[in-house]
Amino acid sequence: MAKSEKPKKSTDWRKRFGAAKDPHVVMLSSPFAGVPSGAMMLISSPGDIARYVAAIPSGETRSIARLRSDLAKRAKADAMCPVTTAIYLRVVAEVALDELEAGKPMDEVVPFWRIIEPKDKLVAKLSCGPERIEHLRALEEG
Repeated sequence: MAKSEKPKKSTDWRKRFGAAKDPHVVMLSSPFAGVPSGAMMLISSPGDIARYVAAIPSGETRSIARLRSDLAKRAKADAMCPVTTAIYLRVVAEVALDELEAGKPMDEVVPFWRIIEPKDKLVAKLSCGPERIEHLRALEEG
């Protein structure tokens, strides 16, 4: 390792989960990430996303697009920020993966595999690969 390189610190996902701001709605003054100018956009939170995902019945799945649509409607917004959705969904998934790694039973963690599909771009950023998500989905199907 070169002198200027620092070892990569591991992320404290639980800390990131708790440090996020409360959900709020903003009016966009210019287009952002596919959401048009003038739209009311929800900036959610890991907690809101975790509650949504935890409410998906066992064996069922939802798309990230549906999560964004459902939470935006709930907040009386036109859209939900796709950028923070991906970030916070990753935080939720990493907390669940840490809990599974620590021995917590599958039915006691937020079932992120019900919303993150093995082929989603987000999977490339997770500490697990698509095979783990496929495995968790298969275990749930029985």
